[in-house]
This record gives sequence, C-alpha cells and structure tokens, in this order.
Amino acid sequence: MRNDFLAVDSVSVSFGKGAAKICALRNASLALAPGTLSLVMGPSGSGKTTLLSLLGCLLSPDQGQVFVDGVPVHHLQEQEKTALRRRKISFVFQAFRLMHSLSAIDNVALALEIREVPRLHSTARARTMLEQFGLEHKLHLEPNELSPGEKQRVALARALVTDPQIILADEPTASLDSEAGHSVCQILRDQVTRKSRTVVVVSHDARWEQFADRKVVLADGNIEEPPK
Repeated sequence: MRNDFLAVDSVSVSFGKGAAKICALRNASLALAPGTLSLVMGPSGSGKTTLLSLLGCLLSPDQGQVFVDGVPVHHLQEQEKTALRRRKISFVFQAFRLMHSLSAIDNVALALEIREVPRLHSTARARTMLEQFGLEHKLHLEPNELSPGEKQRVALARALVTDPQIILADEPTASLDSEAGHSVCQILRDQVTRKSRTVVVVSHDARWEQFADRKVVLADGNIEEPPK
C-alpha cells in the first residue's frame, strides 16, 4: 500500500483478554483523500470510534499500518505522535468537552496557548473565530450559559483556530436539534470547500450524507463502501 494521506492498512484492534476479548477492527483498510469530507457510519460497537482514534494518533493497532499526511505513525513514539497531532489534527466531540470554568473565548484561546501562542494573539484569534460563527455576543459566557448548538460552535471554533489539516469529528450533531445540527454540518462542509481541509465524521446522523463526498460503513469491525 502506498503512503496515503490519511489511511489504515490491514489494521486489527482488540480490547480485553480471553472470553472478554472484543475485536473492534478486523484487518480493516481505508484510504481517505485530502480535501474531502468522509462520513463513517455503522451501529454502536462496530468500530467507528476505534477507527477515528487510530487516524487521530490516539491509539495504536495490534497489527497493520496507519498513515497521517503520508507518515507511517504506527512506528512513532508517543511523544512524536503527540507533536504530529498538535500540528495537523483537531477533534470535535458529541459532548463538546469545553472547560466549564472558562468563558467561550478562553476555551478557544486555550487551544492556542497550549501550543505556546502568546496570550494576546491567542485571544484575538479566538475572538475572530467566534465572531465568524455568530457568537460575538457570547464571548464571555461560560458553557452552562450556552445552548447545545452554541456549545458545539464554540467547540468547532476551538478545533479550527489552530488551522488544522485534518478534522476528526465523533458524533458532532448527535445532541443537537435540526437547525443547530444543520449549522454544524455546513460549517465542516465549508472547511473542505473553502479551506481544502480533510474532515472525517463518525455519525449515526443521516443528515451528514448530503454533505459528504464519501460514505463508508463499519459492521462488526469490517469496513464496507456502499455503492453510489
């Protein structure tokens, strides 16, 4: 297999031992092109989050290869994976994962500060990003003062403020109503169309299908690509 931009090649991942052993992925292969939005669907327990964790350098396979921007990351030490993840990858989660004691602008700025961007610059960039998402009047509110849709837009701003090449989203619209969910779909679609970023969305939400360039389905740890 060539060194694809973002790919897994013949990977298997298991959790547990003996009778409790669960095979999350079975000899799975998938190559994703840069500048596309890929939708990964499948029932609970099919291996979707495990696949996303491999692509995000959060998990190593028991066997097989993982490539990020053409780099064989399965060979890297944890410190090297962390450095690559910080440079190239951002994550979006269903549960938002915002710091409850911080305001919206501070939550977004934090993503830059941990990358050693000076406070003044990180705050200015966070403000600009939140204003782009229509949150200019919510900058100083804490997460418990925001609606679910607003929380997810803050989480998206935090993910995008670092200018990542790759965005990995795990059920980003699962807890949102129709309007807020559509807004999140459109924001991530625009990241592909306008910024040529690569987005991988794991979701049960059928709304994503109209925004995706490609759909793959996971079932019992196996990757399938339905006919178009």
